[in-house]
Amino acid sequence: MASTAGDGGSVPPQTTKVEAASAPEPPPPGPDVMPHEECLSGIREALNHPTVRFLRERMDQAGCPVWPLLIRAATCSDSAGGYASNHGIKVCCNQMRFQDQINQVLIHELIHAYDGCVVKNIDWKNCGQHACSEIRANHLSGDCHYKRELLKGFMKIRGHEPECVKRRSLASVKKNPYCSETAAKDAIEAVWDICYNDTRPFDRAP
Repeated sequence: MASTAGDGGSVPPQTTKVEAASAPEPPPPGPDVMPHEECLSGIREALNHPTVRFLRERMDQAGCPVWPLLIRAATCSDSAGGYASNHGIKVCCNQMRFQDQINQVLIHELIHAYDGCVVKNIDWKNCGQHACSEIRANHLSGDCHYKRELLKGFMKIRGHEPECVKRRSLASVKKNPYCSETAAKDAIEAVWDICYNDTRPFDRAP
């Protein structure tokens, strides 16, 4: 069962779909998972985060407004969040421990949503197209900032960011039922240079 951040109500069950999912990683030390109502409140608070507002503004300018009712609180078994065309964004509240996690999931998934808006007819079943969006989302969201990596137990400093982007992108793309792990690795390598350096809608990587 999922509920919207807008009103806390139920939404119709989703049909089978290909989803750009945020794979959870070892959580940093901290409190237990936040209560569902607190997560709903956190999603509403995240809508005021400067980067979230920026991305929503750019999507609105591109003709794809992101209404709060398109962002859902959900319970998930194997992801921290996700985006699916025509279904919107989900935040997996049973994976959330503090506000920064909610902020990051929304930023990450909004980049997927932006890609789905500006790249007409994007095919999430295509491993290369999915990989490109994962590379961009992991690179531009700040998911791989070295402080976040240290909190997760990844201690490498030099070259940590692109390595993190590849690791996280692979974790997501190989969950695509149309992409084996080998196909996911090949797709990431094939599109890496173009997609890692594509910073739209930012002037440069934040």
